[in-house]
Amino acid sequence: MKRPPKKALIPVAALLVAGAVAAYFLLQPPFRYAGTLEATKVDLSARLAAAIDEVRVHEGDRVKQGETLAVFDCSDYKIAARLAHENYARNLRLAKIGSVSAETMDHLRQQKDDADVRLSWCSIESPIDGTVLTRYHEPGEWVTPGTKIVTVANIRDIWAYIYVPQPRVAQLSPGMKLRGWLPELNNREFDGTILRINDEAEFTPKNVQTQAERERLVFGVKVSFRDANAEEILKPGMTIEVALPNAKP
Repeated sequence: MKRPPKKALIPVAALLVAGAVAAYFLLQPPFRYAGTLEATKVDLSARLAAAIDEVRVHEGDRVKQGETLAVFDCSDYKIAARLAHENYARNLRLAKIGSVSAETMDHLRQQKDDADVRLSWCSIESPIDGTVLTRYHEPGEWVTPGTKIVTVANIRDIWAYIYVPQPRVAQLSPGMKLRGWLPELNNREFDGTILRINDEAEFTPKNVQTQAERERLVFGVKVSFRDANAEEILKPGMTIEVALPNAKP
C-alpha cells in the first residue's frame, strides 16, 4: 500500500491541532466572578432604657410587617404617661374658665405627647415582611437606647457584589441580565440583573484569593437575584458565581 507523502500529512496535522484548540476554547466554560450573597436587612434597636419583658421571635422565624417582635417592661413610662394625661385634662378644664394660660397648656400638651411617644417605644414591630436573622438579647436583660435586639432580613431581596476589571465595565449597564450559578447546589442557575455599577475603581477586596487578583483595579457591580429567589433558596453568606456576556477574565 502506497503511503501518502509526508508533506501532505503536515497540513492535515495542522488542521487537527487548530480544530482541537478551537474546540478547547469553545467548550471551555465562561469565566465566573464570585460574590457573597447579601440580603436587605434591618437592625431593630431599643429606643429607651428598659428591661426586656419579651422577645417573641427566634432566629429563622418568618415575620410580617407590623408584627410585634419584642416588648419592654415600661412600668415607669406608663405611670409618667398616665400622670401627663391626667394633668393635661385637669388643666384643660381650668383653661376653659381662663385660669390657665395658653402657654401653660402648650407645655402640658407637649409633655403628654412626649409621654405617648415614649410609650410607643415600649415595643418593637417589624418594618418589613422577612425572616429573623439574629436575636441578640433575652427577657430580663437591661438595655440602653441603640442596643440591637433583633435583625430582620427580606431573604427574597438578595444580591451580591462582583468585582469586574476596568476593561470589561464598558460592556455592562444597569438593567442588564446576567446568569449566576450556586456551587452548593450542583451549579444550579439563577437569573440576575445588574442594579448598579460603582463609579469609582478600587483595588480588588482582600478576600480574593490571589495577590495578583488583589492588585487589579476593579469596579464593584451589584447584581440582584430577587426575581429568581421566590423559593428563598439563595441565602445570605452563600457564594454565587456570575458570568458576564461573552465573558473573559
